[in-house]
Amino acid sequence: MSALPELLRAAAVLRARLAAVRRTRDVGYTTETVVVTALLVALALAAIAIIVAKVIAKANGLNLG
Repeated sequence: MSALPELLRAAAVLRARLAAVRRTRDVGYTTETVVVTALLVALALAAIAIIVAKVIAKANGLNLG
């Protein structure tokens, strides 16, 4: 018979946790934002690397003499 109060207490804790999860509407939004931001940063770095390589190649091709 002593298991019943523990079960009720566990049910109350579970109910409170579920209510807290329901209050937060943006669960998972942070992870998605981080992934998209990381992809955009990688694309920007690739674009910068391509531009720098082309500028250096063009500068090396100049005849200053």
